[in-house]
Amino acid sequence: MKIVMVGEAATHREMLAAGLDCPAQFVALPREAHESAAWDAQIEGADVLVSMRFQRSGAAPAFRLLQVPGAGLDGIDFAALPVGATVCNVFEHEIPMAEYALACMLEHQIELADLRARFSTEHWTGAYLKRQPRGELFGKTVVIVGFGRIGQAVATRAQAFGLRIIAISARAEGGRVDGPMDEAYTPGELDQALSRADFVILTCPLNERTRGSFGATQFAAMRQDAVLINIARAAVVDPHALYHALRDNLIAKAYLDVWYRYPRGDTDPVAPAEYRFEDLPNAYCTPHASGWTHGLFERRYAFIAANINRLHQGLPLQNVVTNPRPV
Repeated sequence: MKIVMVGEAATHREMLAAGLDCPAQFVALPREAHESAAWDAQIEGADVLVSMRFQRSGAAPAFRLLQVPGAGLDGIDFAALPVGATVCNVFEHEIPMAEYALACMLEHQIELADLRARFSTEHWTGAYLKRQPRGELFGKTVVIVGFGRIGQAVATRAQAFGLRIIAISARAEGGRVDGPMDEAYTPGELDQALSRADFVILTCPLNERTRGSFGATQFAAMRQDAVLINIARAAVVDPHALYHALRDNLIAKAYLDVWYRYPRGDTDPVAPAEYRFEDLPNAYCTPHASGWTHGLFERRYAFIAANINRLHQGLPLQNVVTNPRPV
């Protein structure tokens, strides 16, 4: 089996190889080589291409399987795929991403770092006698926009803390949708749900329907004490509306883990966004790390290895996708 691994995926070659039941020839390509003639020559005739992106303006090199090493398909141009190629993705990210979302909500309510900063032996008496009540998650309402694997994983954990779950899903019908929730609405009903939210968590895919769908109108519908958590894709949110909502305190805070621009490699320095969100005191910015755990890669590459084994054996592949489905 000829397996071409692109960019970050190539760093997990040994993890993938450990799960294979067939001989394999590995080719590693840097991400910045994407869409070049040299890149095409390397993958021509490959059995498997492991890459988060596939974009083409001309003829595509032939390969059998594009195994996306994540769930997002916004980097894949399905129309550009070579004839006969199959696309599969892989999940397993919902566990750490849901934990990240809960950590953001807990941090907002408990402010553990601030509590620690105020503690010292010299000021112990005043710190104890003048301590102020803090918030708690119990009884709060969270609106989860996009109720696929990530949204449902967040909801399961949030319910354990006593939060009320409002799901926003294209599959909602009659106020219900499959999964752990109290109420469900369609994307067209989002604005009326936002006014009830203590937290709004974005977990939807990026597609033509969702791109820029969260903007000034949605921020105006949120309460001033509400918090936005974006672990979906940055482009779901209008950057200008987001910056002004935070700068003008239209909402209390935003936790931002996804960005508008990404480097193609070490030699491609880019700013993550047009605005310096990190300079705003109510913006908590992290480098797209919500799902970046050791356990994630162990689970993902075990799944990918099993899928390659199935390809070698002529068995049906798992997680075959054609186009993104609404969540």
